[in-house]
Amino acid sequence: QVQLVESGGGLVLAGGSLRLSCTASRGSLSNYGLAWFRQAPGKEREFVATISWTGVSTDYADSVKGRFTVSRDNAKNTMYLQMNNLKAEDRAVYYCAAGSAASRDHSYDYWGQGTQVTVSS
Repeated sequence: QVQLVESGGGLVLAGGSLRLSCTASRGSLSNYGLAWFRQAPGKEREFVATISWTGVSTDYADSVKGRFTVSRDNAKNTMYLQMNNLKAEDRAVYYCAAGSAASRDHSYDYWGQGTQVTVSS
């Protein structure tokens, strides 16, 4: 059983940066594909980024490509999402997820509770 905890959300001005972290408070993330999703008010949860268990393969939604970077440190049992040049439309609750494969769909075994990101213009 894996328990995921996100942190690093907050309020930032448009054009600013934030770094989100996803840590396993229980269990190891090293053998899981990991992902970030987000859900804006009134919208469905959407894919943001994935990273393979080795960290070699990554994938991004077109809306964040070139601005967001996903990484992981298996020794620290943590995944990160570096978000640069944030826009108002990035405002959402961000969730991390762990599963047997890194994919764009929502078929992950474990989910965190989410961390709020608010972008002010």
